[in-house]
Amino acid sequence: MKTIPIKQPLVVTVLSLTLASCALMKPYKQPDITSDKLYRGVQTADSSTLASLSWREMFTDPKLQQLIEQGINNNLDLKIAVTRLQTAQANLQQSRLALLPSLSVGPQYTRSKSSSAQIRSFGIGSTSTGSTGTTETTTLSLPTVDIYALLGSASWEADIWGKLRSTKRAYLASLLQSEAYKRAVQTQLIADIATNYYTLLAYDKQLAITEQTLKNRLADVETMKALKQGDVVTGADVVQSEANRYSAEVAIPDLKRSIRETENALSILLSTEPDSILRTRLDDQHPVTSLQTGLPAQLLANRPDVQQAELSFRNAFELTNVARTYFYPSLIITGSAGWATASTLKGFFDGTFYGSLVAGLTQPIFNKGLNTQRLRTAENTQAEAFYTFQSTVLTAGQEVSNALYSYQMAVEKSGSRQLQLQSLEKAVDFTKELLRYTTSTNYNDVLTSEQNLLTAQLNGVNDRLQQLLATVTLYRALGGGWR
Repeated sequence: MKTIPIKQPLVVTVLSLTLASCALMKPYKQPDITSDKLYRGVQTADSSTLASLSWREMFTDPKLQQLIEQGINNNLDLKIAVTRLQTAQANLQQSRLALLPSLSVGPQYTRSKSSSAQIRSFGIGSTSTGSTGTTETTTLSLPTVDIYALLGSASWEADIWGKLRSTKRAYLASLLQSEAYKRAVQTQLIADIATNYYTLLAYDKQLAITEQTLKNRLADVETMKALKQGDVVTGADVVQSEANRYSAEVAIPDLKRSIRETENALSILLSTEPDSILRTRLDDQHPVTSLQTGLPAQLLANRPDVQQAELSFRNAFELTNVARTYFYPSLIITGSAGWATASTLKGFFDGTFYGSLVAGLTQPIFNKGLNTQRLRTAENTQAEAFYTFQSTVLTAGQEVSNALYSYQMAVEKSGSRQLQLQSLEKAVDFTKELLRYTTSTNYNDVLTSEQNLLTAQLNGVNDRLQQLLATVTLYRALGGGWR
């Protein structure tokens, strides 16, 4: 019965403070990112999106699939992201344990011995010569005391204002943020591998076109020399044909250098030593043509960097809640108990049990300025995270819009490019025939038509590459690649 008056005020205090904390802690609300104009020029109510495809469905080239799988398994940036994720998991577990009381138990041994005490006694005796006084000194040795004890102590902070719970939610947001970061690294990795792979195929195609052009121009030089012997053309035409041959030849080393550098870049993404890359051909690529964007609101569910930015804001929001709790008192309950005996270890369980329980409120007084600065810093960090989230969403919308338009323009150019190539091929053939059998033209016309044809052929490869890269960019911009 004696403990009831102690427990009742404590329970009432905890309940009242807990109810007050409900008004102190602000509940988190996910920011709204819905915007019908986020994707410029796109008006759709269809929720189907390219991001729902797995990367194997998106990239069907078997060689590219092997490279992507190798990159996911070996890429060092992705391994760093996994390490960060494991660190965040440890921090979350630590925040959960903070809600539990701390407990420590340990044995103790004390040996005490007091110093010796001397006692003097006085007496009166008689002899033949008369009475005499006597003094006697007695030394008492006090016993040595051995004390054996097993002591335990516990401390628990009642989370009346929600500080520990908000801290746990902040660490949870940090964990989810690390997971989103890992997914963002993976989506970017897949996009980088595909981009470099398609670029490599484009260089291969341009190199093949240039080498074939060089063969044609070598044949042209021999033709021009034969025509010179027949007085059909002049020596200047022969020299121009040779210069035309060298203009194609000099482009080959630059293309080979670009191929080597792109292979090295791919090797870095795969975390391997620089080496050649097994690949197919540009003409074998058949990318997805149904480029569905879905709704802008789906970015938060699909795009990892948008998720990461939102979770960063959530983390800052919860830490702002934590900063508010420092203005209010904390309730700490401590207890200790033990078992002690002054006998030997054999008689340990014949000893005495003792314990104590203390509860107290600690109210901050002299550190109000520090708490105010802490709250301002947390609020500014929260505002910064919110603006970063908004900026990330707008950037995502921009990337989707740019990728869509780039793809549309590449497709739009393809028809005109084919017609241009057909016309230029005919122009080369016609001017060569005119030069061989008539005097109505000269080699400058042949030279111009050949240069225009080579430029159009190389630009046609770039058009094809632009179309492929636009699909890769759109896939990443919508959040594809981590499923």
